[in-house]
Amino acid sequence: MATRQDQKQHLDHRTSSLATRLFVSATIWVVVILLITGIVLSSVYRSATERAFDRRLNLYLRTLIAEVATPDEPADRQFQSLGEPLFDLPLSGWYWQVTREDTDKPDVHASRSLWDKKLPKLEDRGIALSASGVRQGYVDGPEGQDLRLVERPIDLGADGKFLVTVAGDATEIYEETRTFDYYLFGTFAALTIGLLLTTAFQVRFGLAPLKRISDSIADIRSGRAEQLEGSFPVEIAPLARETNALIEANRQIVERARTHVGNLAHAIKTPLSVIVNEATAHGPDPFAAKILEQAAVMRDQVAHHLERARIAARQTVVGTVTEVEPVIEALGRTMEKIHRGIDIEIAAAPQARFRGERQDFEEMVGNLVDNACKWAKGRVSIEVAVRGTGRPEQGALLHIIVDDDGQGLSPEERVQVSRRGKRLDESKPGSGLGLSIVVDLAALYGGGLTLDAAPIGGLRAELVLPAAT
Repeated sequence: MATRQDQKQHLDHRTSSLATRLFVSATIWVVVILLITGIVLSSVYRSATERAFDRRLNLYLRTLIAEVATPDEPADRQFQSLGEPLFDLPLSGWYWQVTREDTDKPDVHASRSLWDKKLPKLEDRGIALSASGVRQGYVDGPEGQDLRLVERPIDLGADGKFLVTVAGDATEIYEETRTFDYYLFGTFAALTIGLLLTTAFQVRFGLAPLKRISDSIADIRSGRAEQLEGSFPVEIAPLARETNALIEANRQIVERARTHVGNLAHAIKTPLSVIVNEATAHGPDPFAAKILEQAAVMRDQVAHHLERARIAARQTVVGTVTEVEPVIEALGRTMEKIHRGIDIEIAAAPQARFRGERQDFEEMVGNLVDNACKWAKGRVSIEVAVRGTGRPEQGALLHIIVDDDGQGLSPEERVQVSRRGKRLDESKPGSGLGLSIVVDLAALYGGGLTLDAAPIGGLRAELVLPAAT
């Protein structure tokens, strides 16, 4: 059975769902932005580290070129001014090489660290000279080392053509970048957690006023409140004011509609009464009898359509609720006095409430109970239950089941009896409008009436109406 708790849980679920969607969306954006930022920063830092490493290599390269261009030292002491001990340590990862290329057999001078190995040429790998006349790139060195290599061809004219190459261990670049990435990841992870916690806090408490508005509107629909009350943040306050203004305007429109309906009823009923009185004064005149007959039909039809207009207007009122059990018990006592000899059994759920006006509920249920008492042999049963629809957004439904132990109706007769003015037995009092009025009023409230065979032998009339929770 759908209850107030069910609707509250549904509202909480919708608010929670919105909060979840906002949080997930914010999380995705935070992660994406930080990820892109991290990738960009890591790339920028790697490029900066690489440029710094290249400047170091180029410094050694220019020193070597100066040594080649001005060989003022003896051959055994040439190239000793680089000032880097790693060039003397075998396979240290730091190497230089000077190759004379204008001879049939290239003359190669290399650092001690290169041992008996040779450095590859970037020219052979299709790397073009830069604007400064050098080539730069990564190569595989001796012992599988990753090297950052820079080379420059120089032409000394009669002194020869040379290719000067300097290489350094690229592990320094990788380690610098890896260390930076590690600290960057740690910093961004902490920043992400902080931003997500802040976002979760803002979403949770930022949506709290909307949840209060949802709960207040549910209270208005169920009749526990008449308008949104309390203070709201400046961003939400205009929504609350406009909602209250809309509810008040709705009430005023309905009140004017009620007044117009009452005026119309009075304006039409008075001429009808005059016509009936004049026709009655002519006694047994056939013409007067026909007028009386048609006036009675007009009166019933006017009452019926005015009632429909009145209910349609009242249906737009928010917050009208009727306690069901007292109404059913009062109807039962009244019908037992009118239809003597009929035993009326009542089983009504104490928490059952109808979302609508009391007099409309009395008219619908009264018609059903009165009809059951007319055809019952001695017993009428009234059962009231509140049942859920399985969809929290639709709310619960009120089921009023009226059974009698009469002769019942066939399926064809059940279809006919709900038509306006249709009477299967003219011996019973009434205009034949009772069930059709119930059908119309129930439809205006979003409910309905179904007829079936009763377990106790007669007719079962089940009225379904919106329940207030």
